[in-house]
Amino acid sequence: MGRIRVLSDIVANKIAAGEVVERPASVVKELLENSLDAGATHLRIEAEAGGRRLIRITDDGCGMLRDDALLAFERHATSKLSDVKDLLTISTLGFRGEALPSIASVSRLTLETRSPDESTGSLVEISGGKILRCEEASLASGTILTVRDLFFNVPARKKFLRSEQTELAHIASLATHYSLAYPDKAVELRHNNNELLNVSPVSSLRERVFQVFGSQVLEELVDLGVQQRAIALDDDGEEGRTRTFTLKGFVSRPQVQKSNRNSIFLFVNGRLIKDRLLLHALSAAYHSLIPHNAYPFALLFIDCSYEEVDVNVHPSKTEVRFRRGSFVHDFVRDAIRNVLMESRPVPTLPVSAPPASPQRGAELPFSEFTQQIENHQLRQDHPDSVAEHPPVPIPEFTLRQPASHNPRLDFGAHGLALDPAAAPTAASGRLRRIPDTHGPLPSGVMMEPSASLEVLRDLRPMGQLHDSFIVAAGPDGLWIIDQHVAHERILFEKVLSQMAAGSVDRQSLLMPILIELNPAQQVEYSRVASELSGAGFEVEPFGPRTIAVKAAPADVGIAEVERVIFEILEIAEQEMRQTSLEEIRRQMAASIACRAAIKINNPLDAHKMQWMINALAACQFPMSCPHGRPIALRYGTREILKSFHRI
Repeated sequence: MGRIRVLSDIVANKIAAGEVVERPASVVKELLENSLDAGATHLRIEAEAGGRRLIRITDDGCGMLRDDALLAFERHATSKLSDVKDLLTISTLGFRGEALPSIASVSRLTLETRSPDESTGSLVEISGGKILRCEEASLASGTILTVRDLFFNVPARKKFLRSEQTELAHIASLATHYSLAYPDKAVELRHNNNELLNVSPVSSLRERVFQVFGSQVLEELVDLGVQQRAIALDDDGEEGRTRTFTLKGFVSRPQVQKSNRNSIFLFVNGRLIKDRLLLHALSAAYHSLIPHNAYPFALLFIDCSYEEVDVNVHPSKTEVRFRRGSFVHDFVRDAIRNVLMESRPVPTLPVSAPPASPQRGAELPFSEFTQQIENHQLRQDHPDSVAEHPPVPIPEFTLRQPASHNPRLDFGAHGLALDPAAAPTAASGRLRRIPDTHGPLPSGVMMEPSASLEVLRDLRPMGQLHDSFIVAAGPDGLWIIDQHVAHERILFEKVLSQMAAGSVDRQSLLMPILIELNPAQQVEYSRVASELSGAGFEVEPFGPRTIAVKAAPADVGIAEVERVIFEILEIAEQEMRQTSLEEIRRQMAASIACRAAIKINNPLDAHKMQWMINALAACQFPMSCPHGRPIALRYGTREILKSFHRI
């Protein structure tokens, strides 16, 4: 007798469930996608015990006919594909026909559904893959799918589930994702009869972001608008045709820095995905704007022709493969970075009152709830990453005014106007009347410019804090500028510009500096010798494993030359095999700028501070240093007045 045999449907479905149903959130994802494909406009998600005990999805979609309700639990039964060619143009979220039979094989499942074409609905009950009953029922149009006791018949799988809060976090994150992807849908999430999310249909993505995250998060985001890029087709006999890719959504200002990727939401043609290509493009867009170990908030929607993306590469359908990956990567990177460069968003000093403790039994806002869940999950998954840190001692506050300078703090070129006639014109900013409700501050009109670093050119330095931070007054409030990273950004862009033009300012050394290299450094030096020359160094071999530096960039001090050389060789060793030549040059320029920049604890006179501010204002991207640290913080006029209870 042969050894090869055909597996039973029950065993095959349980194997498929191992790929499709990883945890309760996987069930929610598959059922939500079916509801969306059915044209539902209202989706209600209910869960108990983190989804272990109960998951119920209720929708008002098209429902199913009686015959289809039974057929839907057969393997690879689907209404979304009819021909192999359809796999090349998949426009629905679900299409494999594996979800329902896989879920039914590892749970106790009840399907209640009715199509508008029938007067009565159908009720199907399945336990562990076996049909227990199928009968007519009086139901409203739509579908209710209830999943109880997930993995009740696969105890080994059940042991791998995490805590109730962790599993709930995944469900909450999924509900967040899909509510953001479909702002025209109503989405409700309840856990143990407590409402966690309830958003009504809105007309724009901005309104949905406000519903889910609140106004404070929305203020920290930059709207990408609608970015488009077309590519000409030159293969498969399609010459002369083009395909257009569209990107829209929101990204955070550089000062918003997350410790993980939980705040990155990616969608392709409305499908929630996790894609390394897009994550790398996002990281490249923020290169030198945030530290390398930090992540932004991003809500990105990419739309393209269905032929341009293959969604049939993973059972859970969370991974995709782009037909023109390099083009998509560069498009996303450039679009995000260009918007950030144009908007020049300004970091703002946070002003917040101590939060009131919620009453027992009260529900937290959804954004706070998901943040607590993520923190709980992070402590479970990475306990070493949340060790307690001792408080940092705060030095004594000292503000030193520059000599021969008598600053006056005001709120713009005209100060606080006491009557509308003395106020600046509306063309110079947004005007708002301040009511007189708190004492001697007269009512008047004050200017509130949009929060942009364009205002840098209007700042006047008042003095230095600890000989390290420039304190300046502007038309929109009080500014604090880190002099070291500001000068670093100025020099970085200067060096990059000179490197591109092939004319970096250099200084000849009276005596060459001899630097001994180890074998690995010698190899890296041979690789980047020409790039060192382009960066302003004149270096040549001087005996075995020794180089002689005869000239260096003009801004680099003699004492820093050797350290910069070693840093560049270290960059080459770490990055040369992984990044482009252009990226190596940027990192070289960053190293040169960091070593040449004015240091902290360095007194500056009024002229130097004003020069620093003017030079920073002329930079292409004055928001952060090449390593991603913020340069300036703004304490807005409105926040100042609120802090003094003036408004």
